[in-house]
Amino acid sequence: MKKTQEVKLTTPIMVDGKETDKLEMRRPKVRDVLSAEKNTKGDSAREVWLFAALCGVDVEVIEDLDMMDYTSLQGVYTSFLS
Repeated sequence: MKKTQEVKLTTPIMVDGKETDKLEMRRPKVRDVLSAEKNTKGDSAREVWLFAALCGVDVEVIEDLDMMDYTSLQGVYTSFLS
């Protein structure tokens, strides 16, 4: 069982002042989901907050993703749950 999975982005983004074309998402823990629920309101905001935590980036990075790339993150997250 992989602990992380790299997500190749179709549209590069800026992370910490550097352009990148990939993000690495780690497997979620119960505490991640609870923190997302505690710190946000609404399902979409919760998922964005959770993905940012799992990828180790600011929420703004996830918000700036192309929707195709965001959908790829959703797929990786779902794969971790099965």
